[in-house]
Parts: sequence; structure tokens; C-alpha cells
Amino acid sequence: MNFVNLLPKEDNGKKIMQKERIRIWLLLTLLAVCGIASYASCLSAEDGLMERTTIERIIERGKMLVGTTGDYRPLTYLEPETGAYWGFDIELSERIAAKLGVSVEFVRTSWPTLSADVVREPQMFDLAIGGITITEARKETMLMSDGYLLNGKTILCRMADDARFQSLSDIDKPDVRVMINPGGLNEKFARENLTQAEIIIHERNEEIPSLIAAGQADVMITEIVEAPYYVQTDKRLAAPLLDRPFSRGEIGVLMQKGQNDLLQLVNDVIKDMKSDGSLRRLHEKYGLVYGYE
Repeated sequence: MNFVNLLPKEDNGKKIMQKERIRIWLLLTLLAVCGIASYASCLSAEDGLMERTTIERIIERGKMLVGTTGDYRPLTYLEPETGAYWGFDIELSERIAAKLGVSVEFVRTSWPTLSADVVREPQMFDLAIGGITITEARKETMLMSDGYLLNGKTILCRMADDARFQSLSDIDKPDVRVMINPGGLNEKFARENLTQAEIIIHERNEEIPSLIAAGQADVMITEIVEAPYYVQTDKRLAAPLLDRPFSRGEIGVLMQKGQNDLLQLVNDVIKDMKSDGSLRRLHEKYGLVYGYE
């Protein structure tokens, strides 16, 4: 049940205070977890629970802290000149914060340190977002939301090499230079599947496409959500295997265990955006394949 939709939005023409609406949402969630038969015992614990929920802390702070790498166009990118973030996942995080009635403050993280930053104490941020693939390994130690974006591994190469790279075996050759960013699933995929190709590590993910175009490497291991952006913005590049990804998965929001109230709210936002068409429109805005029917 989507409890957010059960919250009253107006009372005698006036909006109910956001904090009270969230307290009602939390109580409804608590009752669903405990069951009607346990209503009395749940109700007696409600006051103590309200004081230590993640959502309460965010509302009292007045802003939601969001960890993001800022290097993964068109999902999350930090403009160096202005210090402003933009992208699909940036807009999604703002939608989540709006449901809570708070602002967003972005906290820079990196792919090599992402998991450690999520579980760090004291917390660096409330949730992490920005092209994070849902995996069983992550779900063992952290919480991951429902998926909101389909994904899969593919490649970028120079347009002149479009016909040269038509399979993984075409890439895994001694004379092929494969460039990847460190610490994430791109490096993991390359290490596990490319035993003969030369693997080159480059720290800044957003710089790799232009380095491929300039001939400093032959192939970039990337995702089907990232590759189309660079093909559209740099005519020197191609993504010959875009319709035949090496893997398939979904992208979700990552957070610490124990934040089940925040996880439920995030999932409710994703569900609502799928229902009202706004998630599809966000896909279309950034040129991404929707895939949810």
C-alpha cells in the first residue's frame, strides 16, 4: 500500500504541516508492519520510534544529504565552473526531498569509496544516488530501493572502429586498450571478462570518452544509460553494442541499513512517478530508454 497517498493534503483550505503528515505516514507504516492485532503495543511504542527515525532527523535538519559522484552524465554531473549538479538522478533526489518538504545538499563521493561512505559513522549522507546498480552484494550490507532505470554493460569506441568491436571477444585482444574508472562495477566487469586486453585505469570517469575519441585508448567499458549521451554529444564516438548489452540490471538508491522508513518513502516516490508518468517523462528528457510498462 502506498501510504503517502493516504495522507490528508488539506484541512479547511489550509495545508497540514509537513511534519505532521510525515508522522501520520510513519504511524501507518508502523501499523502495517506490526499488524492490526498488535495495534495497542505498536501505538505505545510510537512516540519513542518517532524520535529516532531517519525521516524525523532529515525534517528537523531541514535538508536531505545526498551522496553522489558527479561524474556520470547524464545521471549525475558536477559542473566544475559553477559547482552545480545536474542530471536524471539529481532531479529524482530533488523529487524525494520535495516529498519531505526539505532542500537537498549534495555530498561528493567516489566509486572506490562509495560503499564505505554509505556505511560510515557518523553518516556522511542520508542516501546515495547516481547510476548505482542494484546488486545482491550491495543488498547484503546496505539497503537498495526498487529500480527506476534499466541498465547494462556496453562499450564506447571511436566511430572509425565501429565495425571492429562487435563482441566481447573482439575487445579481449592484446592489441586493444580498454580504459575504465576505478572502484566500481566497470572495473569489476573488465577484470572478470578481459584477460588479454590492456586495461588502463583513469581516475575521472567523465574524461574517458574524450580520451577514447582522441585515441589514447580504444574502448571504454560503460553502461547503456551513459553511452548514448556521449554518442550524441561527440560525433567521433560510437556505441556499436548498445542494443546488445553484456549484462542487464537496474539502477536504484543506496542507503544504510536501519533506514527502512526512508527506504519506504523512496520506493513510494518511485512507484508514484511510474504511475503518474513523470518517470517516463524524465527518461525522455535525458534520452534514456524507459522500459517499465
